[in-house]
Formats: sequence, C-alpha cells, structure tokens
Amino acid sequence: MKTERENGIVRQVNTIQTKEERFNPFSWYEEMRNSAPVQWDEERQVWDVFHYDGVKEVLEQKNIFSSDRRPPQNQRQTALGTSLINIDPPKHAEMRALVNKAFTPKAMKAWEPKIARITAELLQEVEHLEDIDIVEHLSYPLPVMVIADILGVPIEDQRQFKDWSDIIVAGPSNNERETLEKLQQEKMKANDELETYFYRIIEEKRTQPGDDIISVLLQAKEEGKQLTDEEIVGFSILLLIAGNETTTNLISNTIYCLMEDKASFEHLKREKELLPSAVEEVLRYRSPVQALHRIVKKDVTLAGQKLKAGEHVIPWMGSAHRDAQYFEDPDVFKIDRKPNVHMAFGRGIHFCLGAPLARIEAKIMLAELIDRYPHMDWSPAFELKPIESTFVYGLEELLIRKHV
Repeated sequence: MKTERENGIVRQVNTIQTKEERFNPFSWYEEMRNSAPVQWDEERQVWDVFHYDGVKEVLEQKNIFSSDRRPPQNQRQTALGTSLINIDPPKHAEMRALVNKAFTPKAMKAWEPKIARITAELLQEVEHLEDIDIVEHLSYPLPVMVIADILGVPIEDQRQFKDWSDIIVAGPSNNERETLEKLQQEKMKANDELETYFYRIIEEKRTQPGDDIISVLLQAKEEGKQLTDEEIVGFSILLLIAGNETTTNLISNTIYCLMEDKASFEHLKREKELLPSAVEEVLRYRSPVQALHRIVKKDVTLAGQKLKAGEHVIPWMGSAHRDAQYFEDPDVFKIDRKPNVHMAFGRGIHFCLGAPLARIEAKIMLAELIDRYPHMDWSPAFELKPIESTFVYGLEELLIRKHV
C-alpha cells in the first residue's frame, strides 16, 4: 500500500499549480527517483518511470514497450496516428527507410544557409526594439518558417501552422471532464484542418514537384514499397509539430539557462566553440520534451515492479537527466559537460529523425544572438510563463533586454 507521502508525490503530476513548480519539477523528480523510481499511479492508471536505467530500458526495448497508440479499428484513425512516432516494427522500419531519404547529410548541409538567412531576417526585424520576446520574435517563427520551407508550403501559412501545432500538443489547464472534452474537440478540429491542408499540398506536389520533402516522399521507393498519401500526411504533421515545438523550446530554454547562469554565459562568449556542447547541456538540463508514452506489450519486471501487458508507461526523461548515477552534479548547468548521455531526442528506433535539424537551428540562432547582443539580460518586464503542458517543456514568452 502506498503511503500518503507517496500518493501526494504521484499526484503532483496533475496538481503542480505554481509557475515556479511547473517550470522546476526537479525536486519532485529527485524525490520519486529516491522513493519510487517505478511507480503505479492509480488515479491516472499509468506507470511512471523516473530513474535513468528504467527510462532507457523503456525507450530502447521495442519488443517489450510499444509506441503503437492507434485506436481500435472501430474507432476513428488520424493520419498522425499512423505516423512514425505511433507505430512499431516491421512497419516502422519500412517507413523510416523511406523518410530517411529526405534527411540525408547532403540535405542537412543544404538547409544551413536557408536557416542562416531566416535567422538574419528575424533579427533584422527586431533591430529597432530595446526589449525582445525571444519566443515571439525568434524561437517561434524560425522553426515554423524552416519547416514550411522544407515541406514546400507557402510561408504565409506559418501563423496558422503554429496555431494548429500549439493546439495539438496543448495540455489541459485542469482535469475536469468539461475541460478535457473541450480540449479533445479542439485537437480533433486542428488535426482535421491540418490533414485537409496537407492532402491539398500533396496533390499540388504530385503535378508540380520541387526539392521539398513532400515531393521527395512522393517519389521515394524502398524495395518496391512506397508511402501512401495518408502516411505522407501523417509524417508532415509529425514533422511540423515535433520540429516546431522542440526547436522553439530548445532555443528559448537555452537563452533562459544562460540568463539564469551568467557565469556560463560569460564562459560561452569567451569560448564560442562550446556552443554545440552548451546546446547538448540544455537538452539535458531543461529538456524540451520531459516525458514520452509507451504501452507494455508483454509482462515485464522493472526495478522490482511487475508491469502487465496493456498497461501504460510514462518514461520521464526530464527526471532521468538529473540521475546522479549518470551525471556528475546533475543539478548544475555545465556548458562543457562530458560525457552527456542525455535522451532528449529519445533512444532506439524512435530516436528523433529531426534531431540534427533542431541542433543546426539552435546553434545558428544562438551564435547570432550572442554576437549581436553580448550584453543581453532579463527585461525588467520579464515574468515566468511556462507552457501549460506536462510533457512539453518551455516558456510562452521570454522577455530580454538587448543592451546593445
């Protein structure tokens, strides 16, 4: 039987109320790692996994922990539900082989000048401002504009893209049934609009192909197999949401960390070659995605707990990244940390396909910011405003004074 203390800790998943607690759940993570590294939550009907070894096992063991969260055949399927993130082998391997054709090293290299151009344009637009909102002016529009360019869709649709993406990843403000039902309706509406949009784009690219990812996927074949329109739509939505949200929060979280730890900011300005390492440390220290979702495929014992087939599991990467068994001084932000075996982009077969792109965008934007505004600091109007989500981790706004 769980103690009242344990019940209280587990319920914190749904009851963290203050902004500070939402943005800094790390003391709770530590309490859970020490007291209940694998814990069943009766109210949420899930297993929470908090220690590094357990999270790594859940993410890597594809034969035991499934990513397939598609609804039963008699329930409505969405294109996103059939995308890479929600399917298991062997179908996953087939799709991954095809979409890999759009993420070659050559393609990555070709995107760099585009990202640099967009970054320069965004910074030029805020040149006249004393204070800037890192999220609104920079970290939000950059990934959307890059993804729009990569997918071959008109740049004027970027605001709508962001709106759709925000709704689909949004978490509930509370656990009341009315709130949950309303949010689910909004998510389905956004998903329907996105699907309609991408089906139209596919038809256009079928007759007028370009060098964008959708055109590449329409032509891609592997051992006689080809992606269906539904699979391309699902992948496009996944790329939009994952590439958009993750990169936005990676850039914002990095600036927050550097403003929070001025010694690290000064260190980075002196040794700019540490920028890639600093980005990796942010991925560990304030991971843009704090947790994922898996389903147990067959009975297994994890940290002494017996998990049964069909039960749901939440591996908390944000907690694993503070595990002292794998990270020296885990609660200290170190831009030169080595080794840094974080799992911010997942592990195993579902390792994020867009990880190289996110890293490129973050490094280019951060290098430009540091060069242009080496004396930037918190704006007097700054207020901590975390995203309303348990899994997606970042800020709704981040006000910075440039001090040019």
